[in-house]
Amino acid sequence: MSSANILHDVRVSLADRSYNISIGHNLIANGGGLIAPLLKRPFAVIVTDENVAKAHLAILEKSLAASGVDSKSIIMPAGEATKSYKHLAELCDALLAAGVERRDVVVALGGGVIGDLTGFAASILRRGVNFIQIPTSLLAQVDSSVGGKTGINSSLGKNLIGAFHQPIAVLADLDVLATLPKRQRAAGYAEVAKYGLLGDAAFFNWLEANVETIINGGNDFSAMAHAVQTSCTMKARIVAEDETETGVRALLNLGHTFGHALESATGYSDRLLHGEAVSIGMVQAFKFSEQLGHCAKGTNERVIKHLKRAGLPTHVSEISGKLPPKEKLVELMRQDKKAVGGKLTFILAKSIGETFIAKNVAESDVLAFLEKDLN
Repeated sequence: MSSANILHDVRVSLADRSYNISIGHNLIANGGGLIAPLLKRPFAVIVTDENVAKAHLAILEKSLAASGVDSKSIIMPAGEATKSYKHLAELCDALLAAGVERRDVVVALGGGVIGDLTGFAASILRRGVNFIQIPTSLLAQVDSSVGGKTGINSSLGKNLIGAFHQPIAVLADLDVLATLPKRQRAAGYAEVAKYGLLGDAAFFNWLEANVETIINGGNDFSAMAHAVQTSCTMKARIVAEDETETGVRALLNLGHTFGHALESATGYSDRLLHGEAVSIGMVQAFKFSEQLGHCAKGTNERVIKHLKRAGLPTHVSEISGKLPPKEKLVELMRQDKKAVGGKLTFILAKSIGETFIAKNVAESDVLAFLEKDLN
C-alpha cells in the first residue's frame, strides 16, 4: 500500500473550529493514519452509500483497522432522494445503535448527498458530534464538503432544513475521481467553473485552456489538483469571512437560485444532476444579467461555449420531460434561502469574474426573462 501523498493543505480559518482540506493521492487507503490522531478513542462510524461502498468502503475499513481504530459502517441508498426526513431519522437511529457517543467522530464517505446528510445528522445527534468529510465526487471535493453547510431537502425546496456544522477535517482523494462516470465528473466541474465565473477571471481563463484535461481524466492529475486546490482556497477564504452566509458567502450560490428551482421541478432525480442544474442556472444568471443591463452583451455566449466543452447542459430544453410553467418556477424560487421579506435575491454578473448580490429583484422581470428562456 502506497503512503498518503498530500499535495495541498488548504486551511479553513474559523478560530477554534478551523480545519484542513487535505488534497492528494492514496488518502482513503491511508485514511486510518490520517483519522486516528483526530479521535478521542479508537472508534469511528463510517456513513456511505451503496455505490461508494462497493468501490471504497473496504479500503477505508482496512486502513482504520491497521491504525488500531475499530469501525462500524452504515450504508444508505444512493441518490438525492436520500436527503430526506425519512433517511435522516434512519441514519440517526443507526448511529445511536452503533454506539456513537458525544466525543466520537462520524466519517462521511461519499458525494454531496452523504456529506450533507451525515453532517446534519452529526449536528443534531447528542446535540452535536464531530464528523470528517471524505468526498468521493468532484462536486463534493470542491464545494459541498467544505464550509459546514449540512442539511436535507423538503418537498418545498432544496436544502431548506439543515444547520451549519463544520467538519474537523476534509480528505479529498484525487484518485477516486478516476472512477467517476463522465457525467458525474462534468456535473462536478460546473462548481469548479463557478469559482472562476463568480470571482476569479484568471482562473476561468486557465479553465478554458484545461477543461478537456480535467473532464477526460487519465493519469495526468496535475490539472485536476490545481482545479480542486484553487476552488477550495476560494471557498475557504469566503467561508472564513462569512461562515453563516449573511453577506459575501451568498456569491457561492451563483446559478443556484435558478438551478435549485429546476432540481425541485424535476423531483431531485437523475433527470437533472445538481451540477447540471447549476450549469443551466449560471447560464440563466448571465443571460438575465445581460437582459437587465448589468453585463456586456455576448458575455453569456462565452459561458455557454465553455460549459458545453465540459459536456454540460446549458438550456432547459436539454432537460428530459416536461417542466412546469414559469409561474411555478418562480414559486419555487421564493423558497430560496437568500430570499428576504418574500423578495427574490439573485447572484448576478457584471462580467466574468465579477458578480454581485442583487436583492429585491422584481418578480415581473424574472417572469419576463423566463417567458423567453423557457421557449
